[in-house]
Amino acid sequence: MAGKHSKVILPHEVRKRLEQGEKLNLLDVREQDEWESGHIPGAKHIPLGTIGERRKELDPDKETIVICRSGNRSGLACEYLESMGYKVVNMQGGMSEWTGDIEYGK
Repeated sequence: MAGKHSKVILPHEVRKRLEQGEKLNLLDVREQDEWESGHIPGAKHIPLGTIGERRKELDPDKETIVICRSGNRSGLACEYLESMGYKVVNMQGGMSEWTGDIEYGK
């Protein structure tokens, strides 16, 4: 099962940090149709299947919170990125537990 990386954060903790004005690096690894049906404003979209070829779009020195629907795919992305030296945190529970603002479309 996914989730062997060390750091996790809950959706309400992410929402609270954003509401306090904190600038977070958010990475959504869901598929395009999932992304378009609602994502956290300001998140970057890189589907899990393209993370290997697009990882250079991320700053390895800055903490990135990784998001999917429930936390499984983001867990896999975290394991992969962490193995490459990136600082990542899995948003456990994913968008299915997100109660903050949502943007729609591309």
